[in-house]
Amino acid sequence: MFINFTNHLSAKWSQAQLKAAEEYGEILDFPFPNVNPNGNEQYIEELAEEFAEKIIAHNPAAVLCQGEMTLSFAVTKILTEKYNVKVLAACSERIVSEEIGLNGETVRKIEFGFVRFRRYFSG
Repeated sequence: MFINFTNHLSAKWSQAQLKAAEEYGEILDFPFPNVNPNGNEQYIEELAEEFAEKIIAHNPAAVLCQGEMTLSFAVTKILTEKYNVKVLAACSERIVSEEIGLNGETVRKIEFGFVRFRRYFSG
């Protein structure tokens, strides 16, 4: 099982990213929550424990964890240290192009091309 713990549904991924994820098993989208910016460190720790337990209930071989930074770090730490789960980040190449629009303005287009998954901690 490959858990996609992000706000980017796997249905919108490139074929290369899907293929890389499927090497770990079936993909399960697990939406990353909205994190209250007023929440303190205890709030993040409790939220991280809650989501780590929900994720581990699916017995994942790997988890893609990307979202609000402090929660991502806390969930990654719990999954790797407490459950020995492989936690990954998606590595992309940023592709920027510029065109002149109809009104003469410069239009910048930014795309991200998936390259690989990278493990947060090797262990």
